[in-house]
Amino acid sequence: MTDESPLRRSPFPRPPWRDRPVDDRHTARTSAAVPSAWADRLVPAALILLSVVPLAAGAVRLTELTGGAEITPENARFFAAPLPVVLHILSVCLYSVLGAFQFAPALRRRRVGLHRAVGRLLVPCGLLAALSGLWMTLFYPRPDGDGDLLTVFRLLFGSAMALAVVLGFAAIRRRDVVRHRAWMIRGYAIGLGAGTQVLTHLVWVPAFGTPGELPRALLMAAGWVINVAVAERVIRRRPATRSAPLPSSAGAPAGGPGHR
Repeated sequence: MTDESPLRRSPFPRPPWRDRPVDDRHTARTSAAVPSAWADRLVPAALILLSVVPLAAGAVRLTELTGGAEITPENARFFAAPLPVVLHILSVCLYSVLGAFQFAPALRRRRVGLHRAVGRLLVPCGLLAALSGLWMTLFYPRPDGDGDLLTVFRLLFGSAMALAVVLGFAAIRRRDVVRHRAWMIRGYAIGLGAGTQVLTHLVWVPAFGTPGELPRALLMAAGWVINVAVAERVIRRRPATRSAPLPSSAGAPAGGPGHR
């Protein structure tokens, strides 16, 4: 009787692919592509979703102004001087929606020309949104419920947004991608404050009712502060590496990441 190994050899030849070395680089690229693909879709969608209520309110306001709506104490200031609010609404809409797509990794990596073209539009839109918001704060009659503290907050964050856009533009002109990215994210975060302010009010109103002058000011400020805090976390969690010198055509802003 002959000895026989408990693990018998298969009578079939070993498939060639079983002996091929694993390409770790391909595996890494595939693994990295999955979250990137999700980010390309989810991040812009989430930012646009956050903007839906303010954008809808702006659309209603434009409809009132262009459709000959009844003049009331709440909208009389807009009918008296419609240009600033119209410019504000249009610039905020463009800034919020187009700016959201600047956060898609694929756009920045594979569609650099489109990223820059959108950026060239976002810089004036961001400045117009911030400056028109400042004008309305200073020169429109103050609506009921807006006190001195809220006026200070509006002026503070509106000025900060305009400054962030200017600094982001100046940074990309110097080919400083790191600072460009950081300042554009900060400016966009402030510009999206109106969306977060809807959420802070949704938390307050069911529990405490319509906020008074002080709570309203603090709820509005909380919206801006939350956005800026998230922006700083994003900037520090995924720092951009300083890129090699860009082609001469890259001197224009890559844009990206507004104020109501």
